[in-house]
Amino acid sequence: MSIYFDHNATTPMHPDVFEAMRPWLTERHGNASSLHRAGREARAAVDEARGRVADCVNAHPSQVIFTGGGTEADNMALKGVAAMRKPGRMLISPIEHPAITDAAEALERDGWRVDRLKVDSEGRVDTADLERELAARDVTLVSIMAANNETGVIQDMAAIAKIVSAAGVWLHTDAVQAIGKLGFDFAASGAHCASLSSHKIQGPKGVGALIVDKQMDMAPLIHGGGHEQGLRSGSYNVAGIVGFGAAAKRLMVHRDTEIAHMRDLRDKLEAGLDAMPGITRFSAHAERLANTCQFAVAGYDGEGLLMLLDREDIAVSSGSACAAGTGEPSPVLLAMGIDPAVAQGAIRVSLGPQNTLEEIQQFLLVLGRLSDGGGVAMPGSISASVLG
Repeated sequence: MSIYFDHNATTPMHPDVFEAMRPWLTERHGNASSLHRAGREARAAVDEARGRVADCVNAHPSQVIFTGGGTEADNMALKGVAAMRKPGRMLISPIEHPAITDAAEALERDGWRVDRLKVDSEGRVDTADLERELAARDVTLVSIMAANNETGVIQDMAAIAKIVSAAGVWLHTDAVQAIGKLGFDFAASGAHCASLSSHKIQGPKGVGALIVDKQMDMAPLIHGGGHEQGLRSGSYNVAGIVGFGAAAKRLMVHRDTEIAHMRDLRDKLEAGLDAMPGITRFSAHAERLANTCQFAVAGYDGEGLLMLLDREDIAVSSGSACAAGTGEPSPVLLAMGIDPAVAQGAIRVSLGPQNTLEEIQQFLLVLGRLSDGGGVAMPGSISASVLG
């Protein structure tokens, strides 16, 4: 039985999404910027999708700027704001996705000062440190993700936004993981811009969005025909955008039910893990996404255990998919103060709506068998009462 437990990396496209896209991949091929009928029909489809994405996060359609994905949206937020100003100072958390941390490093090479905020041992941003850093009154932008892709830890965005707003500073949040597993509300978040990605909510890859407060001024990363209010030029990926809209529409109907299902499975998974010796669960005492569990098995390298599980036809992750294969411990865990030797063994299980209790049971059995060779045995005390 093939088991897919890597939904924070990407989700399988939902059949309803594919059916919505199908006409725009086959017989309907108009350029959404053309004035003839085929072009107008394509533009109408883009506008309908824009409205659905906006509704999904409680934003106005005019605030939705379509991009080529979450990474581009993150880069647009940081670099777009920076391009309008002389080099100054930004704040990010040390647990951001590489799309933020690498963009910040690029800005540092251009003369910007980017300071990393402190987080506690659970991976929560230290709001007192945020207040101290903002007290200097020289910060242009703060970027803090709504929910972490590795640990699943949810930040208190309301408290963060209150602090940042009081300092008169722009706030960006990477909401890529939050939208499908939390119910991200842009208007309520207090953020001035937020990054989204279609393929995290059973939509197609290669399309995302930056939700932008109209008060923000930013420069485009890509120049050309002036698409997306001049912020993102390039011919519209009509099929992808339609798919994003269809995924957003479907999510609004099913999100609460799917979140409850994933939380139930995660709780049963963690009950099984807690009954095993040699398991260290990360961020166990923080509020987390309903689908995410990150842990380490004593004596095992995370990527090595990942490959052993892969041979058993079980797909998990050892951290961020965008940083896979580096062989280095997760920067997120290191920022939390986790011992590097323990962090090296991290495995992330991220569940999806399609996963089942039987898959959780199978995973625990396989993990116990594999880890037995490393001195971590599957105890007989894990009974049917624990698992279901």
